[in-house]
Amino acid sequence: MQLEGSCHCKAVTFTVEAYAPFPYMRCYCTICRKTAGGGGYAINLGAHAATLAVKGRENVCIYRGYATDDTQRAGTAERHFCGTCGSALWVWDARWPDLLHPHASAIDTDLPIPPENTHIMLPFKANWVTPHIRPGDAQFGGYPDASLAQWHKARGLAD
Repeated sequence: MQLEGSCHCKAVTFTVEAYAPFPYMRCYCTICRKTAGGGGYAINLGAHAATLAVKGRENVCIYRGYATDDTQRAGTAERHFCGTCGSALWVWDARWPDLLHPHASAIDTDLPIPPENTHIMLPFKANWVTPHIRPGDAQFGGYPDASLAQWHKARGLAD
């Protein structure tokens, strides 16, 4: 599915081909909720890095957070955001160079509604956050059992 995205001020616009377009996973880790989580969590999608086309790339900045469990250890993920308005755009990690994870909040294309949600990194949620966990939603203290692609495939929602 082709996605179109942008920052709030429109200094950055982008397109990318998503292999996992359902915004089903809510991440409550400190990096996600502080850099992109207006509701106390962030939602990333799965896309093919080679398909990313960006206008306004000169306005894109990168933040590399520290590992969730160790503030002395640098993380490897590059969190791209607009240097003008601060909107979170996408995450890329050299460990998986073919993958790109656009933030659902930056996507302007209508996204499909997921049949259920997966809540991850719950021990790291802010004390003021009350997760909206519905019957059938999965919950994890860390990373989930299935990847974005596996979750989509298991439900017949991806190739």
